[in-house]
Formats: sequence, C-alpha cells, structure tokens
Amino acid sequence: MGMTLSLVSLFFITFFNKVKRMKLLPDNWQDIFIPEYPLVELIVRGVILYFFILFMLRILTRRTTGELTAMDLVFILLLTEAAAHSLGDYTTIGDGIVMLIVFLLCNHGVNQLTYHSKFFQKLFEHSPLQIINEGKLNWRNMRKELLTKDELMAHMRENGIEAISEIKRAFVEGDGNISFVTYENNKRNPPKTSYEKPE
Repeated sequence: MGMTLSLVSLFFITFFNKVKRMKLLPDNWQDIFIPEYPLVELIVRGVILYFFILFMLRILTRRTTGELTAMDLVFILLLTEAAAHSLGDYTTIGDGIVMLIVFLLCNHGVNQLTYHSKFFQKLFEHSPLQIINEGKLNWRNMRKELLTKDELMAHMRENGIEAISEIKRAFVEGDGNISFVTYENNKRNPPKTSYEKPE
C-alpha cells in the first residue's frame, strides 16, 4: 500500500512540474500563421495534386467512385489531407490554409467548366453507359464496368424490379449508380430476355 502511494505521489509531482514548465502562449505568433513554404510552390503543389487525383479517378470504372462524383471525391480527399497537414506536418497553419484555398478554387473552377462546356464535361466526367437495351444485356459494356450479372440483379431488387425483361433500358451513370427505365404498366409486351454471352 505504501509503495502504491509513493508511486502515485511521484506521478503527480512529475506531472505538475511539467505543467509549470509549459508555455501558455507562443513566443512569436507570426511563426504560426505565416506560411513557411513559398506561396507559388504551395499553389503548384495543390493544383498538380488535385488534377492528378482527378485524372486517376477519371480512368477508373464508374462504379469505383461510388455515389460521389470524381470531383467530389478529389475535393473531400484533398481537404482532409490539407487539414491533416495543417494540424501537424506543416510548420505553420498558413501553409494548410493556402492549400485549402487552392483546392477550393480548383474544385469551383472545374465545376464551372463542366457546367458551361460540354467538352470539359466529357473530359472530367463519365458519360452514362448503357448495359440493358430492350430487355437484353450488353455484356461488352458490363465487362467495361466489371459489373457481374449477380451485382446487376442486386441493383434491380433494390429498385423493385424482378426480371430483366421488365427493363426497357438501364445505364451505369457517371456517378457509379445504375438507373433503370422500365416498361410502363406492362402496356407493351416486353421482349424475351437474352442471357447468352457473346462468344
């Protein structure tokens, strides 16, 4: 018992001695907020990182990006990266703030370009890919997206569709989701579903 009390007392004495030696305020506030790296270097790094990751996500399959668009994923990834750096890896908060501003401007610029220009929309975003036409599977496009029939059937069940013959058209959208266009109220007799894979 006496040994335990001695250890606890030693712990608190050591703790309070360290607290006494701690500084409450920094010696120089400028060292916290003024960026350490050159401003141009930070901007170039941010722009290169943004567009490199956007390019890598662009060449991946649509379903890899999930429900978010590639631009949204890049934006979120780089924001968290910059925030992590500003908390520790960078010497000053200013470096992290500059990188965050660069990512915000890049993301806003790309969104503006894709909204106003079809060319940039095709460049930065995936176009819809048709995987079902008139109740027939397009196996070639499904292979492009690495989409199996079981995965397609799972998406159909989530949308309340029991058979492929009920589907007029289906697309893998640019954000990775699968959309279905069904025959309305069965007014038209759907064609016989084709499950045969091309040779």
